[in-house]
Formats: sequence, C-alpha cells, structure tokens
Amino acid sequence: MVKVFIIVTVILIIFAIVMFYISKYNLMQFYITKIATSESIIDETLRIRYDLLNKMVKIIKSKVKSTKEYFKDFTNLTNDNISNFDFDRKLTEYITLCETVVNDHTVLDANKDIKVLFNELKNNEEKLVATKNYYNKETSELNHIVRKFPTNIIATIHRIKIRPFFDGKDMTDDIIDDFKI
Repeated sequence: MVKVFIIVTVILIIFAIVMFYISKYNLMQFYITKIATSESIIDETLRIRYDLLNKMVKIIKSKVKSTKEYFKDFTNLTNDNISNFDFDRKLTEYITLCETVVNDHTVLDANKDIKVLFNELKNNEEKLVATKNYYNKETSELNHIVRKFPTNIIATIHRIKIRPFFDGKDMTDDIIDDFKI
C-alpha cells in the first residue's frame, strides 16, 4: 500500500512539473507571437510612412528647386541596413524637415496634396505609436518571465532571450546614455 502511494505521488509530482513546464513555455511562446505580430505591423507602418514621405519629397522638389540638398540622403535611406528603430528616427527627422520646408515656402503651404499627405502621416504616426507601445508592453512581459526563476531555466533550454524594447534601450546594462534623447 505504501509503495502504491509513493508511486502515485511521484507520478503526480512529475505530472505537475510537466504541466508547469508546458504552461510556462506556452506563455513565453504567446508573448513571442504577440511581439512578432507587432513587429510586422511596425514594419508595414514604417514602409507606408516612407512611401508617404517619398510622395511629399517629390512634391517639394518639384515646387521648390533649392531643396535638393536637404533630401539627398533620403533616397538612399531604404538601401541602408539599419534597424526599424533607426529607420523610424530618420523618417521622423525627414518629416520635421518637410514641415520646416513647407512652412518656409508659401507655395507649398497652400498645396492641397501636401496637406493630405501630412494628415495621412499624422494617422500613420498614431498607429505607429500605439503599436510601439504594445510591442514594448509585450516585450516587458516576456522579459519579466525570462528573468524569473524557474522560468529562466525553461527560457535557457529553448534559447529564449531577453528582447530589447523598440526604442533600443537596454534596461539591463550599465549604460546611462540610454535615457538621453
């Protein structure tokens, strides 16, 4: 009778460990899937943003001849091998530059197509900000699980690592420059 009790207890303990392992692994996979989905939305949104900005740059160049120097590196932007974070920053810089050029030239300020493009860029920015926030939230959740014991063992076995936030900051290092803008 005691042997049967020990065998049943051991089987129950093994079953509980296996169920814990499976549930935590599935939870990590759940967050990885959410992060991958948000990454693809960010990719798509950045491509749309680039296309909108490209249309705007063409209109600006056609209306104002002296702006060619401002946008000479813009056309090479897609050829550069940069991260989405850097691509986002560069696009934001070019949007600010477009706003400045448009404000400085009354011909552009009254242009209907420019106004439509700025409105589309604004909508695109809202989607991008929301997706980046979602990405960072899910990344934070995954990183929390990956750091905790005993789930860090499961993560190590499956080579699941801590993910960086979209802004490129690494909260685990000693570099304080992460917080400088």
